Amino acid sequence: MNWRGAWAIYLYEMKRFFRTIGQSIVSPVISTVLYFVVFGAAIGSRIQQIDGVSYGAFIVPGLIMLSLLTQSVTNASFGIYFPRFSGTIYEYLAAPISAIEMVIGFVGAAATKALLIGVIILGTSAFFVPLSIAHPFWMIAFLLLTAVTFSLFGFIIGLWADGFEKLQIIPLLVITPLTFLGGSFYSIDVLPPFWRSLSLLNPVLYLVSGFRWSFNEVADVNVGVSLGMTVFFLVLCLGAVWWIFKTGYRLKS
Repeated sequence: MNWRGAWAIYLYEMKRFFRTIGQSIVSPVISTVLYFVVFGAAIGSRIQQIDGVSYGAFIVPGLIMLSLLTQSVTNASFGIYFPRFSGTIYEYLAAPISAIEMVIGFVGAAATKALLIGVIILGTSAFFVPLSIAHPFWMIAFLLLTAVTFSLFGFIIGLWADGFEKLQIIPLLVITPLTFLGGSFYSIDVLPPFWRSLSLLNPVLYLVSGFRWSFNEVADVNVGVSLGMTVFFLVLCLGAVWWIFKTGYRLKS
């Protein structure tokens, strides 16, 4: 196992992240503040509590998950797409590093970036609402699993995309809408039966629900089901990445 090779890729990606500190960190923090102003103040004045939890505290896990998903996918997809675009991907493929080490470097860096932003948003939220974390271990577990899983998903998108436009299609037209419709800012219990049943088909619902349970023990679905769905998606992404490197799809063409 060439850990030095994986570490070199990881450091390079992290340095690129900190070179764009304004876009990478300041922008998500400002977005979080705006969410609290709009949802916390405007809607929160009408909805005092959900399942015994103040509305401001209720939406914090959804806000963190929204940023975590989009940042994981965006960072990982751009991280692997740019070497393909510039042609330096062939240097990675010719270097004495395996596919596993490449994935560890790129995906590890993307997951780290997303986790940093998630922690910053968590800290920012504490200035607006009183937070309590009932299960810190499970909160960290859901954070790590989600960041790694969607970084792998972003890695796949970066290999699939053949233009910068396609890099934005999945995060903007799929991930963000699914997150908004996945109970980030409301409980699906308030929905009519048909729409509640339809919401259960949204995979992001299970991530948000499990993560929210770790904060205040309020969940739309059983936490075991949430954990199982997260692990299932992780296995699917690992299988897809294995197939890509085995066949050379979008890597050698």
